[in-house]
Amino acid sequence: MTLSFSRPLALSQGDPAGVGPDVTLLAWMRRRELGLPPFVFIGDPDVLASRAKLLGLTIAIRETDCTNANDVFADALPVLPITAGIDVVAGEPHVATAKSTIAAIERAVSLTMSGEALGVVTNPIAKSVLYESGFPFPGHTEFLADLAARATGQAGMPVMMLAGPKLRTIPVTIHIPLKDVPQALTADLIIETCRIADADLRRRFGIEQPRLAIAGLNPHAGEDGTIGKEDETVIKPAIQFLRSEGINAIGPLPADTMFHDDARARYDVAICMYHDQALIPAKALGFDDAVNVTLGLPFVRTSPDHGTAFGIAGKGLARENSLVAALKLAGHLGRTTEGHR
Repeated sequence: MTLSFSRPLALSQGDPAGVGPDVTLLAWMRRRELGLPPFVFIGDPDVLASRAKLLGLTIAIRETDCTNANDVFADALPVLPITAGIDVVAGEPHVATAKSTIAAIERAVSLTMSGEALGVVTNPIAKSVLYESGFPFPGHTEFLADLAARATGQAGMPVMMLAGPKLRTIPVTIHIPLKDVPQALTADLIIETCRIADADLRRRFGIEQPRLAIAGLNPHAGEDGTIGKEDETVIKPAIQFLRSEGINAIGPLPADTMFHDDARARYDVAICMYHDQALIPAKALGFDDAVNVTLGLPFVRTSPDHGTAFGIAGKGLARENSLVAALKLAGHLGRTTEGHR
């Protein structure tokens, strides 16, 4: 059954030389088969047209605005045009496109914050290209948080979740060296991450009583302090405090036994202490179907869980599965959020 959506999702172009255009075209082609929520692509229509030609695809592309995108979506891929700045060559990133990549993200957020779009879905960006242009943020997530703060006047803490059909995981610390994790890991950081996870699982995912399984940092969750002290001195007190607030948090649990079938049935999200502890099981269990979801924002945001893949852009090798999953989840989260207002 195809659901009805009153507003489209706003899909930003990502780096136009990457696989974003490829997977966008492929996803739109399967819109009826997969019952996709309508979306409007924010980016350069000429890039889409040239990429379609390169891939041997015959696709109608129509420039429009957000208001009319739903009506267009059935027969043509709706595009809210932003010029890339140069003639884009698939697989060859260029700093000249950075301005349009950033503008597409800003427009997607603006449309969603104004209520014209149901949520934000972001195609992959190349951080190195953006950095070369002077982009001051570590990545998508921090930029989105800044845009939200500017729009609302309230600073927030974005939380990264990997959501797949078999597992949801959240890393408490993200893109830092492994040697720095013990110093970065604090009870306050764990508590705030879990509060945001609990709130968004209720509000956006519709889970009335979320169950949070919290991983230990050290092997065997520290083995009562004999293999590292952090589990006893940092993680356990944080869990006790969360439980005193009424949040259903258990742990610290040995990470090596948290992700088999029976263990996963006992929780709704795994809160992990560092990047790979969260992303390895998430990608192993759903590499093509995992979705990057940003919690803690005043709008829905999802993204495919892969990068720009410049090496396969325009070669007919890109798979649209993760973007399809991101679009479907964003549509679901947007509708659920509306129901909880």
